[in-house]
Amino acid sequence: MKARTMARIQRDETPHTAWCARDHRCGLDEHRSAAKVVAGGTGRAVVTRVRAGDVEYAEVHLRIPLSRREDTARTQLATLLRLLGQLLDAVIARPYAVPGRGERPAISRRAA
Repeated sequence: MKARTMARIQRDETPHTAWCARDHRCGLDEHRSAAKVVAGGTGRAVVTRVRAGDVEYAEVHLRIPLSRREDTARTQLATLLRLLGQLLDAVIARPYAVPGRGERPAISRRAA
């Protein structure tokens, strides 16, 4: 009796994009651009463009120094969360803004 102890995984190759780094940053099923760093004061943001499957997205890492005073640090975090919410609202494409997508009647219909 033969037993297979390791599955053979086969994946379709995903072609490199014009913007990907074409090196170790690209994995089996995703492609990554070189990181772009924006620094101001003592904080910084690192942005990487990623394609995973057929979806592209931006990956953002932030480093923001917080005050040593607890109440000031909490205020900074609250401001950060509020502004991040506004940023997401401003940059994320909404389905109703995409041409060809209209009202989805099943969503507004009441349950039976």
